[in-house]
Amino acid sequence: MRVVVVGSGIVGAAAGYELARAGVDVVLVDSPAPGSATSAGAGIICPWSTRVDDPDWYRLAVAGAEHYQELLPTLAADGETDFGYRRVGALRLVSEADSEEALQRVVERAAKSPMAGEVELISARRAGELFPPLEHDGPAIHIPGAARLDGRSVRDAMRRAAVRRGARTVSGTAAIVADSAVRGVQVDDEFIGADAVIAAAGAWSPRLLEPIGIHVRVAPQRGQIMHLRLPGVDTANWPVVLPGSQHYLLAFDDSRVVVGATREDDAGFDHRVTAAGMAEVLREALSVAPGLAGATHVETRIGFRPVGPDIRPLLGAVPQVAGLVVANGLGASGLTVGPYAGLVAARLARRVDPGIDLTPYDPLR
Repeated sequence: MRVVVVGSGIVGAAAGYELARAGVDVVLVDSPAPGSATSAGAGIICPWSTRVDDPDWYRLAVAGAEHYQELLPTLAADGETDFGYRRVGALRLVSEADSEEALQRVVERAAKSPMAGEVELISARRAGELFPPLEHDGPAIHIPGAARLDGRSVRDAMRRAAVRRGARTVSGTAAIVADSAVRGVQVDDEFIGADAVIAAAGAWSPRLLEPIGIHVRVAPQRGQIMHLRLPGVDTANWPVVLPGSQHYLLAFDDSRVVVGATREDDAGFDHRVTAAGMAEVLREALSVAPGLAGATHVETRIGFRPVGPDIRPLLGAVPQVAGLVVANGLGASGLTVGPYAGLVAARLARRVDPGIDLTPYDPLR
């Protein structure tokens, strides 16, 4: 059996890795177009603190977070151990007025997921000790099981591991060849025959699928995310900070703090850092962590999140075209859900039980 995976961001790379582990002949196709969401995204693995009320989205997000506990030792056995994943905990900032209600909500969710750890409400002083640039006049909910990772690194680790297991990588613009079933993929001048195709091309998926009559409701959402450095400061174990807004802060081992991100729905594929975007990111970051004011600006990354018609991913087989699987629309939860979504897509391509009811994630809804 041969499966072609179009798109090798975190979802496609995970699908390719799982297929290669299963002994499938797999080809990973990726385009050099700038703006991959995986390359830009900050990896925050903390679904228990979410304000999203959709139970189907939450179910998938928790499955994604917990899947890392299986993926990490599997990758380690394949020689991949260093991609920035660390369980550093998270601080969800709350006010005195809403702290008890917010805490109860997180505790109830965490109780059903052992990975979350023992959630507790801590003082502003203690929160500042854990994340020194922070200045917050209320308490914080501490979620010790939360993790962070580097999206680029985990994607590359899965791709390398897949190649070592026999996968082939191809760079170029892909076109799916299909009638009532997939026949393969044309990549520039090369035709690659296939028994199944996984469409994991992110925000570019409509361009990939519409020529074969399949319409997916996915649009690019531009995110601008800023990387700062605090020279000489050990940031390796600082927790993720989740303020009341949709912005966030997280730190890595090299004195680097990542702050972000914008959510721009009308920018199309405009791959530019804008003055307004930088101003928004810095304003939000410095409002809760003024201690970052003296940090050095390292870079600002741009990524196009694939956003679907609602909060739930687009994940499943397409009945109109046998052998076609869509894995897309993860939006801002791509690095949490991505590897698990890739696993599910790989199972569908192999025509085995995906392990989850995919009805709520119908890719053509």
